[in-house]
Amino acid sequence: MTARKSVILVTVDCLRADHCGFMGYPRPTTPFLDELAKQSFVFPSAIVAGVPTYYSLPAILASRYPLALGREVLGLAVEEKNLASVFKAEGYATAFFGAANPYLSTCFGYEFGFDTFSDFLDCGLTPSSNSDGDLPGGANWTTNLNRALATVTHKIPGMGAVYDELYFQYCQRRAASNPQSLNQLRRFPAADVIVGHAQSWLATVRERPFFLWLHFMDPHSPYYPTHQALEMVGEDGLTAARARYLNAYWLRFNIGSRRLRRYRDEVIALYDAGISWVDAELSKLADALRQFNLWENCIFAFTADHGEEFLEHDGRYHAPSLAEELIHVPLLLRVPGAARKDVSSQPFSLLHLAPTLLDAGASPIPRDFQGQSHWAYIREGREWSEPAIAECVTGCTNPLRPEQRRGSRVLAVREARYKLLLNFQTHDEDLFDLQADPGERSPLSREAGKPERRRLLQAALAHLQRSAPRNSDTYLRARLRDISLHAANAGLSSRG
Repeated sequence: MTARKSVILVTVDCLRADHCGFMGYPRPTTPFLDELAKQSFVFPSAIVAGVPTYYSLPAILASRYPLALGREVLGLAVEEKNLASVFKAEGYATAFFGAANPYLSTCFGYEFGFDTFSDFLDCGLTPSSNSDGDLPGGANWTTNLNRALATVTHKIPGMGAVYDELYFQYCQRRAASNPQSLNQLRRFPAADVIVGHAQSWLATVRERPFFLWLHFMDPHSPYYPTHQALEMVGEDGLTAARARYLNAYWLRFNIGSRRLRRYRDEVIALYDAGISWVDAELSKLADALRQFNLWENCIFAFTADHGEEFLEHDGRYHAPSLAEELIHVPLLLRVPGAARKDVSSQPFSLLHLAPTLLDAGASPIPRDFQGQSHWAYIREGREWSEPAIAECVTGCTNPLRPEQRRGSRVLAVREARYKLLLNFQTHDEDLFDLQADPGERSPLSREAGKPERRRLLQAALAHLQRSAPRNSDTYLRARLRDISLHAANAGLSSRG
């Protein structure tokens, strides 16, 4: 009998498809993955089911649309069936090592099914903030003076912007400490830390099949790669002080995109270096697997939870939005013994990834999964036809504040050529021809593309109609957990 295949799932936070070499990016960000792609299935059009992480990962791990249990449920429901729980039931060793993303934690149900779960968090979650541009220290006489001056100058035409710029430069050049190393600034464990823990765990697995999930944060903002990673992308001249300045400037929301563009290339260099470090550490992981005689029987899937914006639509980072730069992610699938074939250019929703991985590994697929295995299509080089659907809640930039979860839905229906974007708050209904307008700059007029618009609207309606009715037990357990978490956070905030 053939030994059961082990499975490694790698997810990289904020990784756009078009910044990987095997997807055509000219900068050498992914040399290891580029070589691996030659013996793997590469998906030209992998589409996430939601943006950002808290809307994308339920689909990747548990094959469930992000809003299928309602806007109030964050993460996985309590004991929701997922890749780890299925593999564990099949006798696999299971482990997760994640670089301190607070939304992929025990607080949100992701530990279910894992023998080892290391999220590098203590779950003392509070609403996050990015304060790279702030002065250290709490409110004092200088802070109060600044607030007073800001109030006065913003009442004088033209003076508010001048004061903002002077104060920002003062914070960066005078008041902020001068960092000596990028390591001082990094907020998340780098890829070498995650891979190091994974290697130690793999050494204990021996002959047992395993499921290993790794989540990396190296390309996530604030962008502080390792010095070695900067050398890999030819940007070793970028100092820690310069990286701090760039991150603080990029964070400013009181200036327009025209001024931000002067630093865009340098910010992207920092971002690309983070990708390179993940790639280099995955190469070391593959070497370790070979050393343990595990690589040749290991399914390897590499993807991302969502992309990142660099002013394509005057946006930055990855606020809830369904623009192409956020929903189009890389997907590489290596299956030992399967002959490489070209993968369909039709959109592949990551809702289908979990059942596809289970099918490729000859494991059962839960009936609760909303996605379907595409393994037969992939291994035989056949086409599929259904569109990919992505959804999120507009304005929900910090779901740890429950009131933000109650906004209106944004829905995208994506075919190979056409994409329909529906905003239920503004009632906008934008149809894009991605072949003629890949940057999504000019939605088609109401008179153009009527058959396509009708077809995609029907797909959107079908999605809304078949969204699974809430399982009362599952929903109530998830809501009780979230209420408890919110109460704990409120207590932490009041004490802080």
